[in-house]
Amino acid sequence: MKNLQISIQHLSQADPVMKKLIDHFGLIEFHAHQQDLFAEIIDSIISQQLSGKVAKVIYSRLEALFPGKKVDPKIILTIDDAKLRAIGTSWAKVKYIKDLAKKTLDGTLRLHLLENMQDEEVVEHLVQVKGIGPWTAQMILMFSLDRPDVLPLNDLGIQKAFEKLYKVKMGNQNKMIKIAEKWKPYRTIACRYLWKSLDNE
Repeated sequence: MKNLQISIQHLSQADPVMKKLIDHFGLIEFHAHQQDLFAEIIDSIISQQLSGKVAKVIYSRLEALFPGKKVDPKIILTIDDAKLRAIGTSWAKVKYIKDLAKKTLDGTLRLHLLENMQDEEVVEHLVQVKGIGPWTAQMILMFSLDRPDVLPLNDLGIQKAFEKLYKVKMGNQNKMIKIAEKWKPYRTIACRYLWKSLDNE
């Protein structure tokens, strides 16, 4: 993330709760993932509703199906559904992964253009794929495209952190948006501190 120090300073000055988190945890270094975007999206699909540890195991099994561990859409379409299911993915996620590969190859999805799209355009483009909703698209914005101002309101961890730190009832998105207004244009960074606050739970 560029200008991380500036974002930290802004959050500390804008919000006393954020200041406490930043003082407690210090600077949270973050580097966007380095694998290609197609593989990143598959990783995000696999991660849906799973713990990070379980998702990592399943993704490593998926990588092992490819020569040189290079996850490729053409090869995805040649792998039997049952074989993908056997690595630990659900049948639904097998369909999502195959749909992603198909739409990448037929040009419906133009991953090389995402870098130059606005956040809302990226979400709109990605949700064309079965199984990719706003949450998955937002994770890609935050962790793959390194966008600084994303607020994933439907993320359970973010909702829990709002409840714990700001006494906001789960699901009260209007209040979450209002509180997060002062974090702009660094809501992604703020969310990392919210997630960090839950680390020991």
